[in-house]
Amino acid sequence: MKTNPLYKQIQEDIKERIREGKLRPGDRISSEKELAEQYHVSQITSKNALVGLADEGILVRHQGKGTFVNKDVLNTHLTSSQGSQLDGRQNKGIIGLIVPTLNTKVEQKIVNYIEQYAVQNGYQIILRISRESQLTESEAIESLIGIGAKGIIIFPTEEETYNEDILRLSLNKFPLVLIDRYLKEIRTYSVSSDNISGTFEAVTYMLDQGHEHIALISPEITNTVTEDRVSGFEKAFYNQKLPIHKNSWCIINMAEVHDRNCSNLLYDFFAARPEITAAFAMNAELSNFAFQALKGLGKSIPGDFMLFGFDDPECAGVCYVEQDEKSMCEQSVSHLLEQLEGVYNPQRTTIPIRLKK
Repeated sequence: MKTNPLYKQIQEDIKERIREGKLRPGDRISSEKELAEQYHVSQITSKNALVGLADEGILVRHQGKGTFVNKDVLNTHLTSSQGSQLDGRQNKGIIGLIVPTLNTKVEQKIVNYIEQYAVQNGYQIILRISRESQLTESEAIESLIGIGAKGIIIFPTEEETYNEDILRLSLNKFPLVLIDRYLKEIRTYSVSSDNISGTFEAVTYMLDQGHEHIALISPEITNTVTEDRVSGFEKAFYNQKLPIHKNSWCIINMAEVHDRNCSNLLYDFFAARPEITAAFAMNAELSNFAFQALKGLGKSIPGDFMLFGFDDPECAGVCYVEQDEKSMCEQSVSHLLEQLEGVYNPQRTTIPIRLKK
């Protein structure tokens, strides 16, 4: 302890008091002047101690009100002498990450890779889950800003309209990156897979195999992901000058998508349309439901029926479009670091995909 700089001694004392429960989340911390008198140091030293703890997310500073223990302090790192280091690198502060759920492998990979690249660049990640609710998403944004997050990466909820708080962050040029989706006609940083090309290539492959009656299995078309994948689907038919059979589209509302009876709905859909010999599903969950429905109808895959979708449903015989989540996350962190370094040049980045046939 004696070998530590004076400001670090103050930081370690405050951390120890928090660990011991003497300081609780929301408690006010002594002022810079009070700490300077208590530790017999200059006010500049006490200020550096508080600013450093705020950068770590342990304290929150409110201008004109004082400095307080972060209400989410249990989500931060309260280590001892290594508290300001991440894998030997200086801790530069907090990056917020908001995802809709952690139910899918795509979301789990995104959390894993974002954390990996953030730590490599000296930042901690604080995770929030919006649970597909814009209200919860807004609360998460407010919470992250409140604890001093330097920037935020958001995997937006599946809603028809944009979250006003995301729009506000973008308009205020707060360091922000959207992953998986983007805001149309609004300049902001975003990173997503090449959804148009991915769907186009998959459907083109099915058409080349002789399938003309191809079903589209999709949730309600309410965001840029579903819109782009529909565009890729239609583009494949236009490219080969073939008619698009809209009666072969099965658009499922969000409540039904998450309903275990979705496979029954698809069973009825396919049973009523025996001319359909192939289908493209918008995501792994729908691919899985379609697989169950087709098996129930006695269809072998891919022998009797070709099923293609986005992401691996882990069903034998089902083809899928593979996203490169690692590159998406690396690019997202890179865009955020660019903004944190004072560069602001909003852009929409698309990451190439691969077909797994």
